[in-house]
Amino acid sequence: MQTYSKHNAYMPFSLESLMKNTFYCIVIFLFSFPSYLLAADTSEQEKIYKNLETFSNVLTLLQQHYVDDIEAQEVISGAINGMLTSLDPHSSYMHADDFKELQEETKGSFSGIGIEITIRDSILTVVSPIEGTPAYNEGLQANDQIVAIDGEPSKNMTLMQAVKKLRGKKGTEVTITIHRKSWQELKDISLVRDVIPLHSVKVMELEPGFLTVRITNFQSKTVNDLQKALNVAMEKEALKGIIIDLRNNPGGLLDQAIKVVDLFLDEGIIVSTRGRRSEQNTIFNANKSENNYTFPIIVMVNEGSASASEIVAGALQDHRRAIILGTVTFGKGSVQTIIPMPEGAGIRLTTARYYTPSGDSIQATGIKPDITVEFVPPKSEEKNKDTNHSFREKDLPNHFENDDSTEKKTKKQPENIDTKETEENKATTRLRQDNQLRTALIILKSLELTAREKDIISN
Repeated sequence: MQTYSKHNAYMPFSLESLMKNTFYCIVIFLFSFPSYLLAADTSEQEKIYKNLETFSNVLTLLQQHYVDDIEAQEVISGAINGMLTSLDPHSSYMHADDFKELQEETKGSFSGIGIEITIRDSILTVVSPIEGTPAYNEGLQANDQIVAIDGEPSKNMTLMQAVKKLRGKKGTEVTITIHRKSWQELKDISLVRDVIPLHSVKVMELEPGFLTVRITNFQSKTVNDLQKALNVAMEKEALKGIIIDLRNNPGGLLDQAIKVVDLFLDEGIIVSTRGRRSEQNTIFNANKSENNYTFPIIVMVNEGSASASEIVAGALQDHRRAIILGTVTFGKGSVQTIIPMPEGAGIRLTTARYYTPSGDSIQATGIKPDITVEFVPPKSEEKNKDTNHSFREKDLPNHFENDDSTEKKTKKQPENIDTKETEENKATTRLRQDNQLRTALIILKSLELTAREKDIISN
């Protein structure tokens, strides 16, 4: 039986799969419902059948006496979903249309607002916005609570119901009501749906030899794109260090997360899964690679880093291959399996937990960074000018002009000069606005300097 294990903002399935650009890793599990019944002892079977008889009696009473006519299929579907959601936030029942949409999701893009969601403490909660999407551009953040969708309270919505309301045709609008701890009041945010971007790897040179690699989520081409970007950079010059930015990365395909780690490790466990049944226990190991990726690595994470992101961070941390910098990750360490049902329906069922190479469970605890650095939002440029402005000679009234000054000579630029922002300027801007990135670069440069000094001493 095919099962889809989702890994994202909350790891496998639930989060990611729920919301938006979700991807699933196909895994083969041997699920046989009759075998479960056969395995149960006689007394347990009797209890099950007795409860099923009670359920049947209640359904009959509803059909005969409820104030309005009922659709038996809808009532039964609701009962099944209620049974699953009583177990954990990520298990749920999918109608045939929902299951078909989920399968299509794994093959291509879809339109929506670009967030990963989960249910936390019975409240619909944002796991992470996807970079470059409407949700990201409008400033949604991890842990924002979605109180209502288009005016309808979300309190009793299932994840799939919320997903269906948030998705829609490109160009259509949806309004969500958000509660954020730092706000005094609820805020309505209108978002125009768009196609979720498929490119997950973005590379920028911060300084010669130092790169930042932003992975927005783990998609089918993530490893190939990452490897290509690194090789192109290495052809240009030797890499002194890279920063892998997994902040607000809700996860994605498990196999891609494993392969990313495998690029930087030659041996050892990358991640393992453990469930109640032996076929759900799996260990993924690193393989010796031909890549010469020996440069220092810093991985940046935050509360929006989930599922597959936590697998990458946890593996590189446990093997001391990278320094983890930022804040504690989301903590979605459960594996969801998609089980096809008759007539096209499906069940998403939590079947296992993720464990880092050291044997620690990610669930609810997340990955704790080696160096904790809280993100400090940048002040506006105007505020910076007002705050940092220093009083100099040129600010005095009636000051003498310097006819030979470079400033005056370069004041007017030829019309044919390209005024587009250069890559160097983009990097400078990013570093100025991102204190976590600045800190990561300082540490990388210190590591490179230390390694160089050791090499000089040994020679």
